[in-house]
Amino acid sequence: MDIKGKVIIITGASSGIGEATALKLAGKGAKVVLTARREERLNELKEKIQNNDGTALVVTGDVTEKEDFENLVKTTLKEFGTIDALINNAGLMPLSFVKKLKTDEWEKMVDVNIKGVLNGVAAVLPTMIENKSGHVINISSSAAHNYFPGGAVYCATKAAVKMFSEGLRQELAPKYGINVTSIEPGAVSTELMDTITDEDIKEQLQEMQKMTVLEAEDIAEAIYYSLAQPARANINDVFIMPTDQQR
Repeated sequence: MDIKGKVIIITGASSGIGEATALKLAGKGAKVVLTARREERLNELKEKIQNNDGTALVVTGDVTEKEDFENLVKTTLKEFGTIDALINNAGLMPLSFVKKLKTDEWEKMVDVNIKGVLNGVAAVLPTMIENKSGHVINISSSAAHNYFPGGAVYCATKAAVKMFSEGLRQELAPKYGINVTSIEPGAVSTELMDTITDEDIKEQLQEMQKMTVLEAEDIAEAIYYSLAQPARANINDVFIMPTDQQR
């Protein structure tokens, strides 16, 4: 399916996977709606897209705030008239060992990684149900399959996203023609690591620096592949790992 002219909302678009995906999809002719909290970064990305003859709209907001998502959808519909896809990409990964009791960080992960996804789906679903078409792509993680030290809460949030995606697919795809995909990457070179405050975790992650990890562009390719399928084909899960990563 050609995505040219499709209206696609991307959360967490100010860097990493979100930014790479916006560039990829805009390059294929989609109208991308960029949202995140960092307005300056979003405007820089919009300018880059427009300089390459692409179409982009910036709507700043926080995925944990229902009102922000409702405003995002309202603004998108006013500008473009419809919504064809939502990419729930915004996420946090402040890894820590449970015994450290970094409960504020736990709550932030739950708010962004789970509630942010729920808020996005709730905001776009009425439009997609009315259209009897659409695509929801949720960025989960290989952590949804395998626990790793310090990742108890993070892994739990990504497992929730994976299962929520499957529930969405079963409820929405057959009846309303809304496809749902869970993208589950292994280690990716993004800003996620910057949120880690546990010094013991930082020390352990030095081993990972010896590994050739995925780039954000690799995940953007997987997202594009999922979107570009004919409406009859739902890509349920994309599990993509660095060649060097065992689990």
